[in-house]
Amino acid sequence: QVQLVESGGGLVQPGGSLRLSCAASGFTFSAYAMRWYRQAPGKERELVAVITSPGGSTNYKDSVKGRFTISRDNAKNTVYLQMNSLKPEDTAVYYCNARRVKADYWGQGTQVTVSS
Repeated sequence: QVQLVESGGGLVQPGGSLRLSCAASGFTFSAYAMRWYRQAPGKERELVAVITSPGGSTNYKDSVKGRFTISRDNAKNTVYLQMNSLKPEDTAVYYCNARRVKADYWGQGTQVTVSS
């Protein structure tokens, strides 16, 4: 059974930090590119960060460059999103995604709220 389970969301003040985790199971994790998406109320889902398989390359949405870092631990089947210098506009539900040819898996999401 394929599962992606996000955790680590919460409420923080502007300028604060959070680390999101996504625990994967039921597929060959190291073979998949991993991505973080987010969706704010009333807005389209947007791609935040990508890390390739097995993890040598990363890319980010322009608005989070220099603040967010995606990483993965293939031995633990886990992908992370370290979020620093958080802004109110980062408020969203964050989703973990595994993408490969003929496969596209999603987690349930974790809420991140940035507010004074």
